Amino acid sequence: MLNCLFVGVGGFIGSVLRYLVGLILVKCGSFPIGTFAVNIAGAFAIGFIAAYSMKNTSVDPHLLLMAKVGICGGFTTFSTFSLETLTIVRSGNIGTAVLYVVASIVACVAAVLCGQLAAR
Repeated sequence: MLNCLFVGVGGFIGSVLRYLVGLILVKCGSFPIGTFAVNIAGAFAIGFIAAYSMKNTSVDPHLLLMAKVGICGGFTTFSTFSLETLTIVRSGNIGTAVLYVVASIVACVAAVLCGQLAAR
């Protein structure tokens, strides 16, 4: 239960940060610059946290969970997707990584469409 509390607090922080970035960064024409910036920042953050925690094993596991799953997850799930993709690539499974990227994008765009159609 304590893990859930840390993830929840982190998720709150990440979600609020995501909301604030959306208020600050406006669309550049039809390009969603806020979402783009959040995805890049979140991917950088989770990459930094993952590498730092591998190098410094004394990092509290609760704080690591709060930072990676909570804050980064609340800020953008794209950061987790990016870290997982890189992990697959580094394990030598390039084909699996490409499949994961393509399947995720196609399936998620299709799911948004299906959700919109279902709501009508």
